Amino acid sequence: MLVVIVGPTGTGKSELSLDLADRLIAAGRPAEIVNADAMQLYRGMDIGTAKLPVAERRGVPHHLLDVLDVTDEATVARYQVEARAAITGILERGAVPILVGGSGLYVSSVVYDFQFPGTDPVLRARLEAELVEQGPGLLYERLKAVDPASAARIGASNGRRLVRALEVVELTGAPHTAVLPGDPVYWMPAVTLGLRLPREVLTPRLDARVDRMWAAGLVDEVRGLIPAGLEGGVTASRAIGYAQALGQVRGTLAQADAVDATQQLTRRYARRQVSWFKRDPHTHWIDADDTDRVDQAAAQLP
Repeated sequence: MLVVIVGPTGTGKSELSLDLADRLIAAGRPAEIVNADAMQLYRGMDIGTAKLPVAERRGVPHHLLDVLDVTDEATVARYQVEARAAITGILERGAVPILVGGSGLYVSSVVYDFQFPGTDPVLRARLEAELVEQGPGLLYERLKAVDPASAARIGASNGRRLVRALEVVELTGAPHTAVLPGDPVYWMPAVTLGLRLPREVLTPRLDARVDRMWAAGLVDEVRGLIPAGLEGGVTASRAIGYAQALGQVRGTLAQADAVDATQQLTRRYARRQVSWFKRDPHTHWIDADDTDRVDQAAAQLP
């Protein structure tokens, strides 16, 4: 059995995962946690991702934290393979795997029987060269002509995702959206627990969380990651908070503007997370502020 904990950022998923692991361990059922937050895969990206320090993990084994350099590209296809391997290993050890995170596609790639098309290095290189030479606008128009649903979802400015979508279309002859199942089948039996908060409660918490990140030293963390290649990282350099703190370091954003932009993007991201996760009719939703949320979560486990 796989336990999955999802929900928008700022709802306490990590804390619930540890509380639930403690409850399982006390009942004689070992538990281990698998990260499903794409940005927490990166070494050194701690403050801006709210990554739990080792000392706060209560001795519970954690997997897929700090496994990428900031210059590496995070891909959901690679993550699916590594997360499923970690989960299989946990089950073989007789423990309960708890998959925790807010990256919707990453979670779904593990929980459901998603099939990801391969990649073609020559085709990818050609499309990336076109991106550099022509910009994302022309790639967006090409994608809109062959896969309007993907084009609308990706937008006209995300060059990396436009390249991938066009690559899939050329490799498979089918729209990128066609490779994602409309009626997904579970990879293995799973219990999905969702944490939620009313928007009027969540929004000020997210704004305060961003303020705390700056107060905790996010800008200094970013300065320390620049020599490691953060600015050249395809994925890491675009992470919410990190891109804005990088702008502050380089002098293109004042601190107030960097904080404000991060707060706006975080709120928007949380709305997308809510939209993604609420589509699963099998999720057991729990109010994040309920004092008995751990009891509610434990009651769903067989």
